[in-house]
Amino acid sequence: MTKRIVIVGGGTGGTIVANLLARNLYRQLISGQVVINMITDKEDHIYQPGFLYVVFDKVRPDEIVRKQKDLIDPHVNLIVDPAVKIDRDNNIVITKSGREFSYDYLVVATGSRIVPENIPGLKEGAHQFYDLEGAKKLRDTLRGFDGGRIAVTIGVPHKCPVAPLELTFMLYDYFKQKGMLNKVELYYTYPINRLHALEPVSNWTVPQFESKGIKYETLFNMEEIDPAKKVVRTMEGSELNYDLLVAIPPHKGSQVVIDSGMGPEGWVQTDKRLLKNEKYNNVYVIGDTTDIPISKAGSTAHFQADVVAERLSSEILEGAASTEYDGKVVCFVETGFEEATYVWFNYNTPPNPAPPSRMLHWMKLGYNRLYWLSARGIL
Repeated sequence: MTKRIVIVGGGTGGTIVANLLARNLYRQLISGQVVINMITDKEDHIYQPGFLYVVFDKVRPDEIVRKQKDLIDPHVNLIVDPAVKIDRDNNIVITKSGREFSYDYLVVATGSRIVPENIPGLKEGAHQFYDLEGAKKLRDTLRGFDGGRIAVTIGVPHKCPVAPLELTFMLYDYFKQKGMLNKVELYYTYPINRLHALEPVSNWTVPQFESKGIKYETLFNMEEIDPAKKVVRTMEGSELNYDLLVAIPPHKGSQVVIDSGMGPEGWVQTDKRLLKNEKYNNVYVIGDTTDIPISKAGSTAHFQADVVAERLSSEILEGAASTEYDGKVVCFVETGFEEATYVWFNYNTPPNPAPPSRMLHWMKLGYNRLYWLSARGIL
């Protein structure tokens, strides 16, 4: 009997899973014993870490976009038709056009989305770089910025936890190159009582900021933004004036997850090692979609995709699987235009940032170029 796999979501995690499965199950796909359907809402695949480099004219916007059909193994059926309902009791995914796709195994890789509307005034009064249009708009604004306070504020929850730090370090080098550091004040805020959710990263950041004169404030939770007065008001009762505001919007999971009753905020309950929806044994969940309390980052999705592809392949070919996810995350962190650090950690090992170096900077730039091979399941 044919085994049907449906992957919902065409981002990093879903794409890698699809390509690895196509490689592992090649003979079964050729013979018709396995069918893989990928359902996505976009024809384009965007390398989201590239947004940061668009802001500073380090890459062109078209360099971080590819057609999804060009990244997917030809034996995978690509359906560009947004999923609107996942019926786990009947093993069916329903798309916007009304098509129904039955499955024996489901991979939910629907990612996350920004919801700037959750903070009054954010869309009107702040810049962000968590989508391509926002990155280009911030780039254009920076080109004409002639001085003043640039505030970086963080909405929660948010993905790519180190990206706001990277932006701040790169802003410092940007204005240093322009000879404008004496005209610019960089002011960084964070919602909890330290500068990053991971304490070792926070401890590393403090002296880095202080050596560069970057000011910071913790326990800073945005309540509203007044674009006319250029002020951020917080839940704690404080106010922050700015000349240019970069506000990381809060995130939610996808609407199909919410509408399908799989998680009120779009995060699906997930076994942290098996990466399965805890109630449904044939449903895998990866990347930003999970409710696992670790970083929502591209490398998280990548490492989870490896595990899910191996588990699914083993279940289909051998009837059982033993591979488990150990919580591995690796993040390169730009500390400016010429150096970077990195952190890696898992469920048992805390992060320990490496000393910044040019080598690590070039390693990150190298991976940016190699990402398309990674998405194809080659790296």
